[in-house]
Amino acid sequence: MSAPRANPPMAMLAELTHRCPLSCPYCSNPLELERKDRELTTDEWKDVFTQAAEMGVLHVHFSGGEPASRRDLEEMVAHARDAGLYTNLITSGIGLTRRRLEALDSCGLDHVQLSLQGVDAQMADLVGGYKGGFDRKMQVAGWIGEIGFPLTLNAVMHKKNFDRLEETIAIALDMGARRLEVATVQFHGWAAKNRAALMPTREQAKQARLTVNAARARLAGVLVIDYVPADHHSDYPKPCMGGWASTGINIAPDGSVLPCHAAHTIEGLNFDKAHERPLKDIWYNSHAFNAFRGFDWMQEPCRSCELKTKDFGGCRCQAMAIAGDAAATDPVCIKSPLHAELVRRAEADAEDDADLIYRLMPD
Repeated sequence: MSAPRANPPMAMLAELTHRCPLSCPYCSNPLELERKDRELTTDEWKDVFTQAAEMGVLHVHFSGGEPASRRDLEEMVAHARDAGLYTNLITSGIGLTRRRLEALDSCGLDHVQLSLQGVDAQMADLVGGYKGGFDRKMQVAGWIGEIGFPLTLNAVMHKKNFDRLEETIAIALDMGARRLEVATVQFHGWAAKNRAALMPTREQAKQARLTVNAARARLAGVLVIDYVPADHHSDYPKPCMGGWASTGINIAPDGSVLPCHAAHTIEGLNFDKAHERPLKDIWYNSHAFNAFRGFDWMQEPCRSCELKTKDFGGCRCQAMAIAGDAAATDPVCIKSPLHAELVRRAEADAEDDADLIYRLMPD
């Protein structure tokens, strides 16, 4: 099987570290977190950004964990900016001071994406597992506005907070955010341990779509709202990442180069390291990146489905997790023989009232 020729990636997610002060039960990072001594060095990350810009990447998202845990964050932002990359910081806000934000502004940071665990201290501190986290986040949001960074607010929505979506939209407006990501929890990594605690109900998912559509119409020109739906209550999968290894490239803290955040869960794929093989060669020629490009890899019913050019077969990681085969039809699809079982499990999880299982950082 010959893989189709790929276009250059547009964006890079640079997961600088898995270290994080929060303990969010919906964390999508791997069950086994990379320790500090396995993280890429400053110079190795800088070389990655140089290579990314040279191969056509347009913007880089500094993520984690909490990227502010890296004391060399400013140096890396400055280097990425000098390389010609648009720079975005994805942060909880914990660990940032006004002085540090001003330093990042001086280094050329273009944009900040702030996570939101809840619309008040009770919910936010419960979900984040960090007392005082909400108040700190509101303070950081104020500094972001005063300095003048464009702001995106990212709100992971789930069973415990979906009924407060209108308040979530309101707080985004109060913060002066230009964009709000209403991201229904995706059950990868640690989040899979919390399906019964976080799975939204079908009615919550239905109402969320109505709320988002109404807000989009009401706030056109004021606030852009991106919506990641609750696919466990859908009949067809979303076009995950716009198709495997087609638009974005992820670098894990240890330098592993991935086509998506959860790709490490797929058995049989080996991922090269950015400091051991040229990034361009990995993107175009590695087995892992070519494994599910195009359509030749598809099984039936995907192979003959008229929707394959729209959903690209759905999520390969979800197929691996539920079907045990990354090439299988995404069980979210109504044509999958596993769809009924996925719906049954989702509805059972949605009716459960399980306690949250918090993510703890390694020693």
